[in-house]
Amino acid sequence: MANEYVPPKVWTMDAENGGEWASINRPDSGARHQQALPVGAHPLQLYSLATPNGQKITIMLEELLALGVTDAEYDAYLINIGDGDQFSSGFVAVNPNSKIPALVDQSGPAPVNVFESGSILVYLAEKFGYFLPVDIAERTRVLNWLFWLQGSAPYLGGGFGHFYAYAPEKFEYPINRFTMEAKRQLDVLDKQLANHTFIAGEEYSIADMAIWPWYGNLVLGYAYDAAEFLDAGSYQHVQRWAKAILERPAVQRGRIVNRTSGEEWEVLPERHSAADIDAVLKLKP
Repeated sequence: MANEYVPPKVWTMDAENGGEWASINRPDSGARHQQALPVGAHPLQLYSLATPNGQKITIMLEELLALGVTDAEYDAYLINIGDGDQFSSGFVAVNPNSKIPALVDQSGPAPVNVFESGSILVYLAEKFGYFLPVDIAERTRVLNWLFWLQGSAPYLGGGFGHFYAYAPEKFEYPINRFTMEAKRQLDVLDKQLANHTFIAGEEYSIADMAIWPWYGNLVLGYAYDAAEFLDAGSYQHVQRWAKAILERPAVQRGRIVNRTSGEEWEVLPERHSAADIDAVLKLKP
């Protein structure tokens, strides 16, 4: 093939061919500029953006608050990844991997830094005693699906989402490759949800909070503009579950925190109290 790519002996970065994120993606880690993170009044400080991984945590926190867990009050500060906020010295000190979300718990004698969205969900569930069963068999079922999500979502986001929606050119091979995998994953979920109300059984858990922002948003048409392409309506059990989760008030609240685009009633760059969310949701027609 005349246009076949031949890898060089040693790879070097070509930022011009990096697509939408070329301005921030580099093959090295660490801080790129000095900037401290803001700190609010609550013990829990969240630094995030309303991507699927970010929504996991704000949904969890809003679910805890809905249960009356006042110690779950939090400040949510925007990390604009397009501007490189995740490479500030303050953020890197919390998460050396420079990915959102990152949480700092200041409720104890020394701050606890928590990063990786799955780790944050487990941390909050164990700290407050909700959404992760104590019984070892039930707990394992929830963690099975949480880890399924952590391993599967990169194929959906970095694989399918990137090549279908964000790559500088449309390439048939990677789109076909990752579409096949995204549909296989949807089929896994559809078969699981055919026999269970929620992902890990009959109880709502952190598995649902982790999986819904990725696959719920996808089948409901809120991700990559790909619902028709993926024939999302054919996954009837995922559709049923996705719609039921979206009806939860805490999900409606959590999904808009640290969001910077969309309708006016779903944009809330920072959150410092319940009133912040209330004021935005009141704008919904």
